[in-house]
Amino acid sequence: MPSGHTQQGTEHARPTSPRSLAPIPFDVEAVFPELVGTAREVTLLYPRAGQPGPEESSIGGPLLWPAGEPWPMCAEPDHYKPLSAPVGPEPVAMVPVVQLYARDVPGLVFPAGTDLLQIMWCPLVHEDDQYAANPRLHWRSTALTADGAAAGEPPRPHTVEEDYLPRPCTVSPTPAVEYPNWDLPEGLGELLDERFEALKGERGFDYFEVATTQQSKVGGYPAWTQPPDWPDCAGCGTRMEHLLSITATEPGMGRWLPLDDQDSRQDGAATPSWRAEADPAAFDAFGHDMDLGDLGGMYFFVCRICPDTPYTHRYDC
Repeated sequence: MPSGHTQQGTEHARPTSPRSLAPIPFDVEAVFPELVGTAREVTLLYPRAGQPGPEESSIGGPLLWPAGEPWPMCAEPDHYKPLSAPVGPEPVAMVPVVQLYARDVPGLVFPAGTDLLQIMWCPLVHEDDQYAANPRLHWRSTALTADGAAAGEPPRPHTVEEDYLPRPCTVSPTPAVEYPNWDLPEGLGELLDERFEALKGERGFDYFEVATTQQSKVGGYPAWTQPPDWPDCAGCGTRMEHLLSITATEPGMGRWLPLDDQDSRQDGAATPSWRAEADPAAFDAFGHDMDLGDLGGMYFFVCRICPDTPYTHRYDC
């Protein structure tokens, strides 16, 4: 995430249509035919500080919540704020992190009878194998939920670790294609390494700049900052599917920066669109303002084989 965020830009009120991106500056599969079959569709979310409503897709915005369902509270005995006094016995209210409507993310597969995905988490560190926020995921029917939606504000946590408290953001779901980075098939990275270097030397751009983007997104490849840690389903043993990522960073330059976020003062002849930097005036609105350890993220996975679409998460920093 860009550093030095302020609350400027929070008047942006509505999500926009998909963003326009610069084209990849080379045909990946023509230059590297060994990568044929590894492309994955991804939906980039591009969170921007704003004021989304419960009827909109968002990161950190209000949720469309059933009136008859209690707001989730975390009563774990060992959650804490680093370098702070003990939290105490009072349960901590969970905070909204993601809300996605099927109409906004056509590439996201919803379980039968649902069209709304919600993720929330306890905004404290938990003494489990992740040592991070503790999330919960809900699939819902918009029609059934809206028919008896809760009014008013949900409970607010009495204490939070600021790294896990997102500022409200609108999203602009944008379809794109990714290629593997950390997840290159075994041995292929070493095989192609010299050709990756040659590409950079001859043409001035790097395969890894266009492969897997580290930003909040649905589908595609997790943008691991540490070695991949794909989970297997506890029920059936199959490797789980990457559902979405919420990451600490959003692109401030290069191939994945939307064209309308680019700095118009740059010399277009000297700076190709896939290398352009962001407009400083827009930069403060980028992202959900969570550090998530450093440059890492929270990655969510689901099993489509088992009933009830079980899920789990991974965290790296």
